[in-house]
Amino acid sequence: MGDQLGQLKVTVVQGKTLVIRDFKSSDPYVVLKLGNQTAKTKVINSCLNPVWNEELNFSLTEPVGVLYLEVFDKDRFKADDKMGKAYLNLQPFVSVARLRHVVNVSSLGETTLRKIIADSDNCLARESSIRCINGEVVQNVWLRLCEVESGEIELTIKLSSPPAVSSR
Repeated sequence: MGDQLGQLKVTVVQGKTLVIRDFKSSDPYVVLKLGNQTAKTKVINSCLNPVWNEELNFSLTEPVGVLYLEVFDKDRFKADDKMGKAYLNLQPFVSVARLRHVVNVSSLGETTLRKIIADSDNCLARESSIRCINGEVVQNVWLRLCEVESGEIELTIKLSSPPAVSSR
């Protein structure tokens, strides 16, 4: 196990244009995985554009990995149906959190530190900015769901106790 970098707070904000897996709708929930840690949101019944606004916490350690998410439709009498999956590479986010200490960004106001472009190497549905907001490093992302006809999930990630630059 590597060095502890801090607490990663992931807010699962909402879903958009999710697929129908029941008769006319779906009962979606999201499962997030980071390394061997797993967390899931509550189920939103009969909704293809759910709003969760649910914060899930993970311990972030070196080496920094990838945050995986999978959306499921809750079923009562059979296995839950898959509604798509996506991932977010956390390396750019952690790199910016470290850089913030080097450049000593002001703890007041909001500063954009880096922009991540949506491309074929990631699941971003649109460009995403990593910002410093009142001293916290924050990234808001829309992730395009893969292996499914449609759907996007919005996440907001924050790192508490952002890593200081090592003086080794």
